[in-house]
Amino acid sequence: MPKYLGLISVLVVCGLSSLPDPVQAQALLPYTIQLNRANLEKQGLRLAQEAAQLARLDQFELAIPRAKMAVQLTPTNDKVWFLLSQLHVQRKDFPEAIASLTQAQKLNPNNPDILFALGSANFQQKNYQLSVKYYQSGLKLRPNDPEGLFNLGNTYYMLGRLPEAIAQLNQAANQDKKFWPAINNIGLIKYEQGDVKGAIKEWEKAIAIDQRAAEALLALAVALYTRGESQQGLTKGEQALKIDQRYADLDFLKENLWGTKLLLDAKKFLELPEIRSALEPKEETPSPTDNQ
Repeated sequence: MPKYLGLISVLVVCGLSSLPDPVQAQALLPYTIQLNRANLEKQGLRLAQEAAQLARLDQFELAIPRAKMAVQLTPTNDKVWFLLSQLHVQRKDFPEAIASLTQAQKLNPNNPDILFALGSANFQQKNYQLSVKYYQSGLKLRPNDPEGLFNLGNTYYMLGRLPEAIAQLNQAANQDKKFWPAINNIGLIKYEQGDVKGAIKEWEKAIAIDQRAAEALLALAVALYTRGESQQGLTKGEQALKIDQRYADLDFLKENLWGTKLLLDAKKFLELPEIRSALEPKEETPSPTDNQ
């Protein structure tokens, strides 16, 4: 088959084309194959390194073919399979990512990073029950991992298991006192539960950790405005969008797990003239020296 032609060519270059006569080759064959395998593995690792370097430059179209060849040359290296999976993730090709991660897991079943990555890829595919299984398996191996706890909490949230979601997010925040996204997402859940006051407290805690936490700032702005604190809400909303205008996109908010109630209130908030004005590009005022 065509996909094996490259591998055959490499074997020929490595020495199989110049074997001695058949009788002598019987004694030399095992050693020659082992030598070629080592050479192939070196080439595969070199290709994997090139793929990783290209990925750092966001050149995924060039990185993926190299990573695919790398796993052909080093099929028993779980790290190379993991690299290929993450390149597929960057292209949002989650079925391919899951396939590569499954190969990595077969080779290294007790690697929590692989299990967490399988949880994440399945989450993106909305396979939430399977996602929970992988996150739980990863946390058995690394029980205090803040991101693992955070992602498990988010998955429980998507399944409507809200008390369990809050418990996991609290654990994530306890493991890393600066991990404001966990606190932010507790606020998202409380808002959907109708606990606006509790949600506001969570977002204020998140902002106290990072004053440039645009998501928490905008969520707080929406909540304050909706409950009647108009000016404070507008001020914080403008501040949030000045930091990151992506949060003016309702689809982006939904991707970040904003629930139905908060999205409805955010839609009204983002349509306010003051907020729409804040999103418009500002014309630069010429300095006095510009006309001289």
